[in-house]
Amino acid sequence: MPADTNANGDIFGGWLLSQMDLAGATAAVEITKCRVATVGVTAMSFHRPVFVGDVVSFYTEVERVGNTSITIKIESWAKRRISQEENRVTEGTYTYVAIDEDRCPVSIKS
Repeated sequence: MPADTNANGDIFGGWLLSQMDLAGATAAVEITKCRVATVGVTAMSFHRPVFVGDVVSFYTEVERVGNTSITIKIESWAKRRISQEENRVTEGTYTYVAIDEDRCPVSIKS
């Protein structure tokens, strides 16, 4: 939406980071079966801009499951409004820690 753009009319990178975090956390919760908190973002790359009107999709893949943490690779793809062309626009690796109701780390059960 226009409120999410910078002065050039491109979607803010921060908006994309936030949406990627939501996608990654959703995948992490499905695996861990508990609450998670984001503890790190690594290897973040922006490949192409996202424009107002693009449809953005997020795809996740589990890279590693540790004792209390899980690492998720996330890609975002934009489908251009007029041309319907699809482009990978970002990719990054997010790490989440499994937490209990008191927000303390817990072991991930396999």
